[in-house]
Amino acid sequence: MAKGKQTTVFFCQECGYESSKWLGQCPGCRQWNTFVEEKVRPSSLPGMGGGKSSASRAAKPVKLREIESGGEERFTTHTEELDRVLGGGIVKGSLVLVGGDPGIGKSTLLLQVCRHLAEDGREILYISGEESLQQIRLRAERLGSFSDSLSLLCETNLDTIEDVVKKCGPAVVVIDSIQTMYCEQVSSAPGSVSQVREAAGRLLQLAKGLDISVFLVGHVTKEGTVAGPRVLEHMVDTVLYFEGDRYASYRILRSVKNRFGSTNEIGVFEMRQEGLTEVKNPSEFMLSGRPRGASGSVVVCSSQGTRPIMLEVQALVARTNFGFPKRQATGTDFNRINLLMAVLEKRVQMQIGDCDAYVNVAGGIKVQEPALDLGIVMAVASSFRNRPIREDVVVFGEVGLSGEVRAVSMAKERVKEAGKLGFSTVILPESNRAACEEERGIMLVGVRNVQEAIEFI
Repeated sequence: MAKGKQTTVFFCQECGYESSKWLGQCPGCRQWNTFVEEKVRPSSLPGMGGGKSSASRAAKPVKLREIESGGEERFTTHTEELDRVLGGGIVKGSLVLVGGDPGIGKSTLLLQVCRHLAEDGREILYISGEESLQQIRLRAERLGSFSDSLSLLCETNLDTIEDVVKKCGPAVVVIDSIQTMYCEQVSSAPGSVSQVREAAGRLLQLAKGLDISVFLVGHVTKEGTVAGPRVLEHMVDTVLYFEGDRYASYRILRSVKNRFGSTNEIGVFEMRQEGLTEVKNPSEFMLSGRPRGASGSVVVCSSQGTRPIMLEVQALVARTNFGFPKRQATGTDFNRINLLMAVLEKRVQMQIGDCDAYVNVAGGIKVQEPALDLGIVMAVASSFRNRPIREDVVVFGEVGLSGEVRAVSMAKERVKEAGKLGFSTVILPESNRAACEEERGIMLVGVRNVQEAIEFI
């Protein structure tokens, strides 16, 4: 094969699997119709690079005990919600991927972070491949005044970006977005599997080699995942998703991968005219507008990382007009709703098999925690019997198939959060009650099964 001659390779858009021919189903991730055809040069294919590079010849393994275990160096973003999700701040030399729907506020959040970091005297470089300098200036004027430590660059060529970064030596670099970057050595179009993978690889080397923190903005597909090869998420150190309805005021920043912290933390923001503002008390924010004296509504305490959050769970149960009852869940697992309703019908003899059921976690947040089970059960029972639950009651607990209520983690912190917000009664698993007895001013109702919980209301 002649040197420099192009060849055709098929890539999976989901996981980056390579094949010499088109396949209907990817052998790597088992997804259908994800292969795209791209032209690459033989030198970029595995096993066709020729001789060994000087870097590979100089590689030498190191004993584990010889490595100094110095803690990672962090610096704050002056945004508590973002610092919490990142695990305590930005780690020097880290590569962070921020994904979200169009218009959700990714660029606004990162521009605000750049503003705070520039005020600390750190050199910041904001690189945009989608907006002009004038457009960024207009958005920046809405957020406030900026320090001279922030520099802007409109460029999509990776070679030029590397030269500018090495010349300027910034502490933080923002790439908006990774799908617009391209490398001249790769013949495919920007945003393709090869270009995204090559751009992420070179930016990773840039971050680790120069000890620069790099933020990548990534577009998402209609399924909610970052567009491009799945290998992009494996290469970066942290993956953050910005969630929420673009037409609502709240935004949820969630960590799905973090090599330097927990993946259970969330940050809550509110979109205003002057930009994104932190919601310091998300429990109060989520419970705003709660109906008074309505059946099928109950407050549940969920745990998101180290933070307990109060949520309102709503249920609507009504006799169906058709032969097949309808079930619908918003904000929680649909299959879990069916399972809990089967527990009610079997263990409590509640005849809801011929009823439509709709369950909603108010506030737009998505919760998969098992501690939500008892709240869902009580909301469904309250709506079915048309009996409101007292407004000063908070419930949490996991429900098993036998109808038992199992213990959950962080029970003491949940009870303390309920007391801060003025709730006087907490219904919790009996096995958790002993650990929470020292909390004063709150009546603790320990239940062993679903029947006891429903009898209390």
